[in-house]
Amino acid sequence: MKHDKIEKNLGLLMLFTMVVISIGGLVEIVPLFHINDTIEKVDGVRPYTPLELRGRDIYQREGCYLCHSQMIRPFRDEALRYGHYSLAAESKYDHPFQWGSKRTGPDLARVGGKYSNEWQVQHLKAPRSVVPESIMPNYPWLLENDLDFSDMADRMRALKKVGVPYSESKAEYEANVKEFGQDVAEMLDIQKAQENLIKQAQTGNYDGDATRITEMEAMVAYLQMLGTLVDFSQYDEGHFVQFR
Repeated sequence: MKHDKIEKNLGLLMLFTMVVISIGGLVEIVPLFHINDTIEKVDGVRPYTPLELRGRDIYQREGCYLCHSQMIRPFRDEALRYGHYSLAAESKYDHPFQWGSKRTGPDLARVGGKYSNEWQVQHLKAPRSVVPESIMPNYPWLLENDLDFSDMADRMRALKKVGVPYSESKAEYEANVKEFGQDVAEMLDIQKAQENLIKQAQTGNYDGDATRITEMEAMVAYLQMLGTLVDFSQYDEGHFVQFR
């Protein structure tokens, strides 16, 4: 049979394998270049503020994503426990995204505002003091370490290069005012990165210590905004995939 010749000829087999893979890849990728937007626009979604961004960096540094996902699947059991299923637009400014692959602890996609700042601080410092059955490690150094934000502008510039709309020019600032409103646009100004971080930390006082800015401050600021940007009341809460 003709296919025997292909299977017995290593070079020919590799050639046809690459052709098939290339065709499959083109079928998947090419359509994306011919539609206006691959992610539906959702009101409320915005880039992280400098303090939230620094908190996210610490979240990644401590490996929190290894035990906590940030993706609620469109199933009724997940919605009843965690809230509305995750929207693609919610991760559009995440580099990398924090969807996760396992849950040793609960999903955190909607954790923002669920607990007080004081609870979050205590939980991170000594988890079993608030959740006796928790197996989460203690993170007391977050409260002990002063937050290093000397390179905050550079961190924002790096994300700008991959498409996050932080602004440095007047035109970029005005575009953000039109897209997100003036208050948010002010927080996305790279030139004011350190100033805005300090302002949010002092206003929010997330760690309860107004005399300094700690890593705990940034971490709690990040956690408290997760899932709070979108008004889910406009979506159909009853639309979930059900098991049969």
